[in-house]
This record gives sequence, C-alpha cells and structure tokens, in this order.
Amino acid sequence: MLFNGLTSFGIELNVSGMSVPSVDDKAGGASVPSRCLTKHLAGAIPLAILLLWSADAFVVRGCSRPLYLQLRDYLGPISTKSFSTAAAVASPFPIPPAFPKRWISNFSSLNYTSKIISRWLTPGGVACRDSHTAAISIPALQSSSLPVFLTAGDIHEFTFLALDVSLRPRCLGGDYFETDLSSASWKSRPPILDHGNGSYTFRLQLHPRFASENATFTLSIVLLFRSFDGLKLSPDRFSLRRELSRITIKFLLPRPSGDLPDLQICRASDFFLPAWSGRWTRLTRNDSCAVDRAGRYRCLDPALPCERPWCAGSLAALESNGWVYSAHCAFRLFDHSSAWRCLRGKWLLFWGDSNHVDTIRNLLNFVLGLVDIDAVPRRFDRYFSNPGNDSETLRITNVFNGHWNDSLNYLGLASLRNPPFRSLLWKYLDEPGGRSPDAIVLNSGLHDGIYWKSVRSFANGAEDAARYWEALMARVHRKQPAGEAFPRVFYRTTVATGGFARDMGFNPCKMETFDGILKEKLAARGVLTGGVVDEFDMTFPWHYDNRCNDGVHYGRKPAMTKWRDGQIGHQYFVDLMLVHVLLNAFCNG
Repeated sequence: MLFNGLTSFGIELNVSGMSVPSVDDKAGGASVPSRCLTKHLAGAIPLAILLLWSADAFVVRGCSRPLYLQLRDYLGPISTKSFSTAAAVASPFPIPPAFPKRWISNFSSLNYTSKIISRWLTPGGVACRDSHTAAISIPALQSSSLPVFLTAGDIHEFTFLALDVSLRPRCLGGDYFETDLSSASWKSRPPILDHGNGSYTFRLQLHPRFASENATFTLSIVLLFRSFDGLKLSPDRFSLRRELSRITIKFLLPRPSGDLPDLQICRASDFFLPAWSGRWTRLTRNDSCAVDRAGRYRCLDPALPCERPWCAGSLAALESNGWVYSAHCAFRLFDHSSAWRCLRGKWLLFWGDSNHVDTIRNLLNFVLGLVDIDAVPRRFDRYFSNPGNDSETLRITNVFNGHWNDSLNYLGLASLRNPPFRSLLWKYLDEPGGRSPDAIVLNSGLHDGIYWKSVRSFANGAEDAARYWEALMARVHRKQPAGEAFPRVFYRTTVATGGFARDMGFNPCKMETFDGILKEKLAARGVLTGGVVDEFDMTFPWHYDNRCNDGVHYGRKPAMTKWRDGQIGHQYFVDLMLVHVLLNAFCNG
C-alpha cells in the first residue's frame, strides 16, 4: 500500500530483485538471502521508511483520504533549500492526479455541543495533557530560506502538532488558534479543526485571480488561549496573543484546465450552510482617498461595477475602497431602488445584541436613503417610508436581548428567565389577522460571555432558549392564516470581538463556541427556517485591531473624530457588508 501510494505521489521505488526472508528463516542459516542491495535501492528504503513514519505520525486517525494525498499534505509543496527559485517556480513539487476544483468549506460540526463539553471535561493526570502549548510543529511548512510554493485554486490541508515548552507533543486539544492568510488584496481565515489529541488541521485556498509572480502572502498562526482558557468566566489573564508561526507563501497559477467554478449569487438554499469559510478580496483601490468631513470613505466612482464573480452591483456601495466579502456564494450589492423593491411591504424582526442597532441604522442610512435617522433605540417597532415614494413602507421591530431591561447589559439568553420579557415578543407577534414577520434575525453571545459561568451552563441556557423559540414559532404558525408564508428565521452569528476585546469574557474563542452551541440547539428544534448568516467569519479577518471596530461593534456611525486606535475616523464597511448579506438573505429567496 505504501509503495502504491508513493507511486501515485510521483515517487518511483524499484523493488525488483529484492529478497524477503520467510518467517521460518533463522539468523545465520543457510537459507538467509543475500543482503546486498543496489545503491539506488539502498537510498530508496530510508525514504520509504521516512514517508511511512511521517504519514503515521502526522496524519490524523480516521482520515479516509487517499495515501498520496495524505503524503502530499504532509510533505507539502515545500521549496527546500536545495531548490533554486527558478526551479521551484517551474516544478516546486510532484503534481498528483487532477481532481475537480471546488471552493473551500469549513469542517463538519456534527454533535458540536456534546464534543466540546466532553473535551472541556477531559481530565488531566498525564504529562502530555497537563503540559501547556508553547510552540507548534507544521512538518509540511517548516521554514526555509525561500517562500513556500502552493498552487492557486487547490485546497491545501495541513496538520500541525501542539508542543510544550520542551518541544514534546501534547495529547489534548482545547487550544484556540487564530489563523490568517493575507496580502494587499486578500484576507481570509483558514478554517481549523481541533482533533482533541494535540493535533490540529487547517485548510487554505487562493483563487488564481489573485496569484501572480509579484504577489506574496503571509500565513500566520496566533495562539490566543490554551486548554479552553478562553471559555473561562474571566479569561483575560490567560490570554497569550503569541504568534507561533509566520510563513511566506507564493501561489503558482494552475494548469488551464484547473479553474475553480465561478461563484454564483447567493440563493435561499445557500444560507443553510451552518459555518462559512469566505474571504475578503480587494478588486480595486484609490490610494489618494481619505476620510471626509462626515467621517466617510467615498473613494470609488458609484458607476464602477463589481467584478464578477465576486459580487454584483456597485462596489462603491460598501465604502470600503475596493474590499468585498464572498463565501460559498457571492452577494448582490443593493442600491436604493432595488432594496426598496425587495423590502416594500415587508416586516423584519431582529432579536439580539446592540450590533443589530448599528446594522439597522446603516441599512436605513446607506441603502434605504433615510439619512436623517442618526440612531435607533435598542427596542422599537416602527414603520419607515421610502423618501422617494411615500406609498412604500417597511416595518422593523428590534428587541435587545442583552438584558430584559433594555437599559442594562450582560444577561443574554438568561434574559428569557424574566416572564414579562418572554411575553414581550408575543405581544409584537400577536397581530390582528395573524400577520407574522417576513424574516426574523436572531443573535446572542456578547452578553452571554459575561453572564454564563461555564460552557455547560451556557449549553443549558441555549437549550432553554431553543425551546422558547420553538414554542413561540409554533404559536405563530397556529395563528397564521392559511396560505400565508411562514417567517424565515435566520441566526446571525456573533462578531469576532476585536483589539482589546480579544482577551475579554466575549473573546473570539468563547463567541465561536457559543455560536456553535446555539446554532445546533435552534436547528435541532426546527427554528432556523431561513438558515445562517455568518458574521463571525465576515469579521474575523478584521478583528486583530480596532480599525474596523470599537471592540464589540463593527458598524458604529461614521464620524470625523478620534477613534479608539488614535486615528481620525474609523472603517465601518464590515457592517455595511453585513447589511447587503442580509438583504441577499431577505430578497434572493
């Protein structure tokens, strides 16, 4: 099997004429065959042993992928010191058989809650469990004097090991790594899987559109928390922010037949993917653009269309100076007219943290033309009219869930323990004639991160919340007139908190975990009839500092004032992107 795999991998081993003793042969007996090997065979055997050891040591048990793919990912497209740059560009690694290209996806999250709690409860008592991660080993991407060369368009998957201070492998998971693949025109978070045994696997992919001879990419892996420390009630003192790996990568253009399929504009079915693995791409830029007196970045010509397949519409609508987000599908960027055509007569209901407040205001200001609305409250129910056509109206209801008292904070899902708050939503939904919202957007997380003492207690709270929403939507369904469409319910994942907030009770480790648990609970009870909008994936590439956020909000109103990072003005396009993603969810079904 090893030899077959090596042959597929592009390595020829000549074993003809090799004598293998039978199990009955005795040492020193006359039947012992000659042990004289040719020079080539003597060199091949150590290589085979090395590859076999490598595959056994670093390929995760249970992997069903062909051996040559495992070996390719272990050895990787490494530019070794024996290669010249020219040789590496020409043929940096053996090329395996071609497979149909596909877009990168996140790892499966089946039985997420039970797995995370089981691993969180795993006892120590063994040195490799009790030790703390101090370094990592990525055999396929160990540093060399030259950049690592990978093929654009392919999904590259690598496994690394967590090592203790003595560089011994750990045998328990729970570390939280922040992965980032960036260049001047690309930002993404390579998805990562914790195997629970001290090994981790991540995937990365680059579209050939962004690969060139001069384009250089940086892959960084930062250890934010060790051993589930990010799930603690007060985790800030355990935060590390330690960069354990920084690798320079150059992507080579694939063969002409190896193109990725074009992204399609998102349809209703695309929102049922529970976790996204998208990327931010910069399609153009205006280097002379600066913040204006209103605190805005109006850098591009509104007539400039977005480059297919990355989006459709005017790229200037995001005020991002060329950046746009796409995932397993691409998003339409709406103008005033197309947004009102979709939303007129609709009713949208939001339930979640104060990021909803910013998103709603940005929808009204930037897309729907209601520029005089400076703010919306945490709790409101209101009709808005099209400034260009008073006959077109939109109803928006927002219910803050950070606390049952909307002037307080830090209860999250625990706010549902308050009976009047539980009844509040039904008061909104108990409409004469049985009308129900066209779309409902749920979220929770930031305030939960401060309230719940453990991941297990949050899981219990999430189960209670899922039961509440299941019962509430059943009441809506019973009251609904025959033939009327049932509300489409979406879960909008929590933001990846940024800058100083990376260390706090609502840190990215805890928010991603809480998102996974609550999504699973809601989906199991049939609540998520619309699917998921993954804002965590959207915000993650921008969470390392506070340029695009104040720590916990990505959509604060533009202003020509000093921002948290000391600069004048701040970037707000990440939340504007969310506005358009939500419009795709509401309108493309």
